[in-house]
Amino acid sequence: MSRFTLDQEIRLIQDEILLLGSLVEQAILNSVHTLQQRDKAAAQRVYKNDRKINAKHYAIENHILITLATQSPLAGDLRLLAAVLVVNTELERIGDYAKGIAKVAIHIGDSDFPIPMREINMMADKATSMLHRALGAFVAGDLEAAYSIPQEDDHVDELYRSVYRKIVECMIKNPQYIDVANELVWVIHNLERTADRVTNICERTVFIVSGESIEFDVSDDELME
Repeated sequence: MSRFTLDQEIRLIQDEILLLGSLVEQAILNSVHTLQQRDKAAAQRVYKNDRKINAKHYAIENHILITLATQSPLAGDLRLLAAVLVVNTELERIGDYAKGIAKVAIHIGDSDFPIPMREINMMADKATSMLHRALGAFVAGDLEAAYSIPQEDDHVDELYRSVYRKIVECMIKNPQYIDVANELVWVIHNLERTADRVTNICERTVFIVSGESIEFDVSDDELME
C-alpha cells in the first residue's frame, strides 16, 4: 500500500475517534441533565443510546485492525495506531459512565433528595471540556496541551470531595435517603473517573509525540479500583 493510502486511513480513523468523542461527551452532559430534571424517559434514552457508542467503538477497532493487517505501517504509525486503540477503549468506558449516571437518574426518579446539582454540573462541564481538548491535542499531537490538561483533574477531585461531603451530611440528617445517597455517590464517582480517563488519553498523546511512556498522578479513587 502507498504512503498516501496509509496516511488517508489514519486520518479517517482520527476523524472517527473525534466523532466517538463527541458522542461520549454529549452522553455525559445528557445523563447529568436527566438527573437534574428528574426525567426518567430522557434517562432511558441516554441509557439505550450507549449501544450506538459501543457500535462505533467496535467499528473503529475493526478499522484499526484492518489497517494494521493490510497497510504495513512503520514504527511511528504502529505507535499511533496502538495509541488510538487505547483511546478508543477509554472513550467506550466513559460512555459506560454516562450510561451509569442515566441508570441512577432512572432509579432515583422524582425523589426529593436535595441533589447538589450545581457542583455536579460543574464536574460534568469540566470533565467534558477536558475530554474535548484532550482529543484535539491527541489528533494534533499537541504536547503542551497533553501535559497541561491533566493538571485540571485536581479541580474535578475538589468538586468530588465537596459533593461527597454534602451527600453524606444529608444522609446522616435524613437516614431515609441512604439508598439515594449511595446512588449519587456513583454519579460523582463516574464523573471523577471520566477526568481520570482523560488523563490517560493525554498520556497516549505524550507517547505518540515523544515516544516517552509517562504516568500522570492518579487520584486516590483510581488507586482503590
